[in-house]
Amino acid sequence: MKILGISGSPRKDSVTAQLVKEVLAGAEAECETEFISLSGKRIGPCVACLGCVRDNVCALNDDLAGLRESIVSADAYVIGAANFYGVLNGLTHCFLERWYQFRHREGKLVAGKLGVAVGVGGGMPAPAAESIKAFLQYHQVECVGEVTAQGPACCFTCGYGEDCKVGAIHMFFGAGTKITPEIIPTLEKQPEAVGAARAAGKILSDRLLALALAT
Repeated sequence: MKILGISGSPRKDSVTAQLVKEVLAGAEAECETEFISLSGKRIGPCVACLGCVRDNVCALNDDLAGLRESIVSADAYVIGAANFYGVLNGLTHCFLERWYQFRHREGKLVAGKLGVAVGVGGGMPAPAAESIKAFLQYHQVECVGEVTAQGPACCFTCGYGEDCKVGAIHMFFGAGTKITPEIIPTLEKQPEAVGAARAAGKILSDRLLALALAT
């Protein structure tokens, strides 16, 4: 049984990536796991060309093609995304749009599998997880858990965060706030989120094991 973890954050070693890995860690005792970060990958949106209708293979040539086998061969998914402006970050949304290739002509390439939704945001992590859950439902993938955590907004590292009046530092902490390590959100400061992630991974692996024993 194989679980594929996907971090859709454009950042390397993001809180999104770390949280996805924690879910996988909760499942490692019973399942094979694979982790893929979309950071640095070139994945465009679905262009509605319908080139995938006949064979369930996307006609676009970009980095998603190299991920297709991992997606199809997995028994379950842990998909994580960041909340940008109240919605999924663009890279994750493009990645998920391209799953359209898996659902034609009663295709069962992902239908009937299991998943966990992971959402991270500077202030509102839940919308990202909820969007992923809805996406999984569209593809008849049962979402067995949602995990969320707070991540650092880009304003913490852009170089202008302390002075910008429309940025996250001013919004969350008030004018005149200095950026110090104490106020930067990290996963290490959120043990409850780590615990929830490990628990979700265990639930996912237990469900997969039960399905395997029932067949």
